[in-house]
Amino acid sequence: MEKKMNRREFLKVSAATGAILSMAPNISLAEAQKPIELLKPQTGSGNPIMQLLWKRISSREFSPEPLPLEVLSNMLWSAFGINRPDGKRTAPTARNRQEIDIYVATAKGLYLYDAKSNLLNPVLAEDIRGITGRQPFVKDAAVNLIYVVDYSKMGTATNEDKDLYSAAATGFISQNVYLYCASEGLATVVRALIDKSSLAGVMKLRPDQKIILAQSVGYPKKTS
Repeated sequence: MEKKMNRREFLKVSAATGAILSMAPNISLAEAQKPIELLKPQTGSGNPIMQLLWKRISSREFSPEPLPLEVLSNMLWSAFGINRPDGKRTAPTARNRQEIDIYVATAKGLYLYDAKSNLLNPVLAEDIRGITGRQPFVKDAAVNLIYVVDYSKMGTATNEDKDLYSAAATGFISQNVYLYCASEGLATVVRALIDKSSLAGVMKLRPDQKIILAQSVGYPKKTS
Protein backbone atom coordinates (compact mmCIF):
# COMPACT_ATOMS: atom_id res chain seq x y z
CA MET A 1 0.00 0.00 0.00
CA GLU A 2 1.36 3.44 -0.95
CA LYS A 3 2.23 5.78 1.88
CA LYS A 4 0.54 9.19 1.66
CA MET A 5 2.70 12.29 2.12
CA ASN A 6 1.77 14.76 4.84
CA ARG A 7 1.64 18.46 4.05
CA ARG A 8 5.22 19.16 5.22
CA GLU A 9 6.66 16.37 3.05
CA PHE A 10 4.64 17.54 0.04
CA LEU A 11 5.95 21.09 0.38
CA LYS A 12 9.56 19.82 0.58
CA VAL A 13 9.15 17.77 -2.61
CA SER A 14 7.49 20.67 -4.43
CA ALA A 15 10.29 23.05 -3.46
CA ALA A 16 12.96 20.64 -4.62
CA THR A 17 11.22 20.10 -7.95
CA GLY A 18 10.94 23.85 -8.50
CA ALA A 19 14.64 24.31 -7.79
CA ILE A 20 15.60 21.66 -10.33
CA LEU A 21 13.40 23.22 -13.00
CA SER A 22 14.79 26.68 -12.34
CA MET A 23 18.32 25.39 -12.98
CA ALA A 24 17.40 23.73 -16.30
CA PRO A 25 18.59 25.56 -19.45
CA ASN A 26 16.07 27.21 -21.72
CA ILE A 27 14.80 24.72 -24.30
CA SER A 28 13.96 25.93 -27.77
CA LEU A 29 10.30 25.61 -28.65
CA ALA A 30 11.40 24.03 -31.92
CA GLU A 31 11.06 20.72 -30.09
CA ALA A 32 7.30 21.29 -29.97
CA GLN A 33 7.03 22.45 -33.56
CA LYS A 34 5.97 20.12 -36.31
CA PRO A 35 7.49 19.92 -39.81
CA ILE A 36 5.66 21.93 -42.46
CA GLU A 37 4.56 19.74 -45.34
CA LEU A 38 5.20 21.63 -48.57
CA LEU A 39 3.01 21.44 -51.66
CA LYS A 40 3.96 19.79 -54.93
CA PRO A 41 5.62 22.22 -57.35
CA GLN A 42 3.36 23.86 -59.93
CA THR A 43 5.62 23.42 -62.93
CA GLY A 44 3.07 24.67 -65.46
CA SER A 45 3.18 28.28 -64.22
CA GLY A 46 5.60 31.08 -64.94
CA ASN A 47 6.91 33.11 -67.87
CA PRO A 48 9.31 32.36 -70.74
CA ILE A 49 12.94 32.58 -69.69
CA MET A 50 13.75 35.69 -71.73
CA GLN A 51 10.94 37.59 -70.02
CA LEU A 52 12.17 36.44 -66.60
CA LEU A 53 15.69 37.63 -67.30
CA TRP A 54 14.27 40.99 -68.36
CA LYS A 55 12.36 41.22 -65.06
CA ARG A 56 15.18 39.96 -62.81
CA ILE A 57 16.24 42.69 -60.36
CA SER A 58 17.47 43.09 -56.78
CA SER A 59 15.13 44.85 -54.37
CA ARG A 60 15.72 45.95 -50.77
CA GLU A 61 12.21 47.11 -49.88
CA PHE A 62 9.81 44.49 -48.58
CA SER A 63 6.27 44.19 -47.32
CA PRO A 64 5.89 42.20 -44.08
CA GLU A 65 3.09 40.17 -45.69
CA PRO A 66 3.86 36.44 -45.30
CA LEU A 67 4.27 34.18 -48.32
CA PRO A 68 1.44 31.66 -48.92
CA LEU A 69 2.47 28.03 -48.58
CA GLU A 70 2.08 27.45 -52.33
CA VAL A 71 4.48 30.30 -53.13
CA LEU A 72 7.00 29.17 -50.53
CA SER A 73 6.80 25.58 -51.78
CA ASN A 74 7.32 26.56 -55.42
CA MET A 75 10.18 28.90 -54.54
CA LEU A 76 12.10 26.27 -52.58
CA TRP A 77 11.59 23.66 -55.27
CA SER A 78 12.78 26.14 -57.88
CA ALA A 79 15.82 26.88 -55.74
CA PHE A 80 17.06 23.37 -55.12
CA GLY A 81 14.24 20.87 -55.41
CA ILE A 82 14.33 17.40 -56.94
CA ASN A 83 13.38 17.40 -60.63
CA ARG A 84 14.38 13.88 -61.70
CA PRO A 85 13.65 10.34 -60.50
CA ASP A 86 17.32 9.79 -59.65
CA GLY A 87 17.19 12.54 -57.00
CA LYS A 88 19.12 15.18 -58.92
CA ARG A 89 18.16 18.78 -58.37
CA THR A 90 17.13 21.99 -60.10
CA ALA A 91 20.62 23.43 -59.51
CA PRO A 92 23.90 21.63 -60.24
CA THR A 93 26.58 20.71 -57.69
CA ALA A 94 30.06 19.29 -58.33
CA ARG A 95 29.88 15.50 -58.57
CA ASN A 96 26.26 15.80 -57.40
CA ARG A 97 27.37 16.21 -53.79
CA GLN A 98 24.31 18.37 -53.02
CA GLU A 99 26.30 20.02 -50.26
CA ILE A 100 24.19 23.17 -49.89
CA ASP A 101 21.47 23.28 -47.24
CA ILE A 102 18.79 25.97 -47.33
CA TYR A 103 17.68 27.29 -43.95
CA VAL A 104 14.45 29.29 -44.04
CA ALA A 105 13.95 32.08 -41.51
CA THR A 106 10.35 33.25 -41.11
CA ALA A 107 8.35 35.13 -38.50
CA LYS A 108 7.35 31.76 -37.02
CA GLY A 109 10.85 30.32 -36.72
CA LEU A 110 13.83 28.82 -38.49
CA TYR A 111 13.40 25.73 -40.68
CA LEU A 112 15.60 23.47 -42.78
CA TYR A 113 14.42 22.59 -46.28
CA ASP A 114 14.24 18.83 -46.87
CA ALA A 115 13.98 18.40 -50.64
CA LYS A 116 13.67 14.61 -50.53
CA SER A 117 10.66 14.64 -48.21
CA ASN A 118 9.39 18.04 -49.44
CA LEU A 119 9.25 19.33 -45.87
CA LEU A 120 10.41 22.25 -43.78
CA ASN A 121 11.89 20.75 -40.62
CA PRO A 122 11.86 23.02 -37.55
CA VAL A 123 15.20 24.18 -36.14
CA LEU A 124 14.33 27.14 -33.88
CA ALA A 125 10.97 28.46 -32.74
CA GLU A 126 11.99 32.10 -32.78
CA ASP A 127 12.11 34.89 -35.32
CA ILE A 128 15.78 35.38 -36.26
CA ARG A 129 15.20 37.30 -39.49
CA GLY A 130 16.75 40.44 -38.02
CA ILE A 131 20.11 38.76 -37.43
CA THR A 132 20.39 37.10 -40.84
CA GLY A 133 22.09 40.22 -42.20
CA ARG A 134 23.48 43.62 -41.30
CA GLN A 135 21.01 45.69 -43.33
CA PRO A 136 17.86 46.93 -41.55
CA PHE A 137 15.49 45.65 -44.24
CA VAL A 138 16.19 41.96 -43.57
CA LYS A 139 13.83 41.92 -40.59
CA ASP A 140 10.95 43.07 -42.82
CA ALA A 141 11.24 40.42 -45.54
CA ALA A 142 8.78 37.56 -45.15
CA VAL A 143 11.55 35.00 -45.67
CA ASN A 144 15.31 35.03 -45.40
CA LEU A 145 17.06 32.07 -46.99
CA ILE A 146 20.43 31.15 -45.49
CA TYR A 147 22.69 29.06 -47.71
CA VAL A 148 24.92 26.75 -45.69
CA VAL A 149 27.56 24.40 -47.08
CA ASP A 150 28.05 21.05 -45.38
CA TYR A 151 31.70 20.19 -46.00
CA SER A 152 31.16 16.65 -44.70
CA LYS A 153 29.32 15.89 -47.97
CA MET A 154 32.21 16.94 -50.18
CA GLY A 155 34.51 13.94 -49.83
CA THR A 156 38.23 14.33 -50.44
CA ALA A 157 38.12 17.59 -52.41
CA THR A 158 40.76 20.12 -51.39
CA ASN A 159 39.72 23.01 -49.17
CA GLU A 160 40.20 25.37 -52.11
CA ASP A 161 37.94 23.28 -54.31
CA LYS A 162 35.35 22.93 -51.55
CA ASP A 163 35.11 26.70 -51.27
CA LEU A 164 34.93 27.12 -55.06
CA TYR A 165 32.32 24.40 -55.62
CA SER A 166 30.08 25.48 -52.76
CA ALA A 167 30.21 29.13 -53.84
CA ALA A 168 29.29 28.17 -57.42
CA ALA A 169 26.42 25.96 -56.23
CA THR A 170 25.08 28.75 -54.03
CA GLY A 171 25.19 31.09 -57.04
CA PHE A 172 23.14 28.65 -59.12
CA ILE A 173 20.58 28.21 -56.34
CA SER A 174 20.20 31.91 -55.60
CA GLN A 175 19.76 32.68 -59.29
CA ASN A 176 16.96 30.11 -59.45
CA VAL A 177 15.29 32.04 -56.64
CA TYR A 178 15.77 35.30 -58.54
CA LEU A 179 14.08 33.85 -61.61
CA TYR A 180 11.18 32.44 -59.59
CA CYS A 181 10.69 35.81 -57.90
CA ALA A 182 10.74 37.54 -61.30
CA SER A 183 8.04 35.14 -62.43
CA GLU A 184 5.80 35.76 -59.42
CA GLY A 185 6.34 39.48 -58.86
CA LEU A 186 8.27 39.00 -55.63
CA ALA A 187 11.09 41.16 -54.33
CA THR A 188 14.46 39.55 -53.57
CA VAL A 189 18.12 40.32 -53.02
CA VAL A 190 21.08 38.06 -52.33
CA ARG A 191 23.30 39.26 -49.47
CA ALA A 192 26.82 38.82 -48.14
CA LEU A 193 26.77 41.37 -45.29
CA ILE A 194 26.23 38.85 -42.50
CA ASP A 195 27.74 38.39 -39.05
CA LYS A 196 28.41 34.78 -39.95
CA SER A 197 30.00 33.77 -36.67
CA SER A 198 27.11 35.05 -34.55
CA LEU A 199 24.46 33.69 -36.89
CA ALA A 200 26.13 30.27 -37.03
CA GLY A 201 26.07 30.18 -33.24
CA VAL A 202 22.36 30.99 -33.10
CA MET A 203 21.66 28.35 -35.76
CA LYS A 204 23.81 25.82 -33.85
CA LEU A 205 25.81 24.90 -36.94
CA ARG A 206 28.56 22.29 -36.71
CA PRO A 207 32.23 23.21 -37.30
CA ASP A 208 32.06 21.55 -40.74
CA GLN A 209 29.15 23.77 -41.79
CA LYS A 210 29.65 27.30 -43.11
CA ILE A 211 27.29 30.11 -44.08
CA ILE A 212 27.90 31.20 -47.68
CA LEU A 213 25.22 33.81 -48.46
CA ALA A 214 21.69 34.80 -47.50
CA GLN A 215 18.78 35.91 -49.64
CA SER A 216 15.75 37.96 -48.63
CA VAL A 217 12.42 37.23 -50.32
CA GLY A 218 8.99 38.81 -49.95
CA TYR A 219 6.31 40.90 -51.52
CA PRO A 220 7.40 44.37 -52.67
CA LYS A 221 6.83 47.18 -50.20
CA LYS A 222 3.57 48.93 -50.90
CA THR A 223 3.76 52.60 -51.74
CA SER A 224 0.99 54.95 -50.64
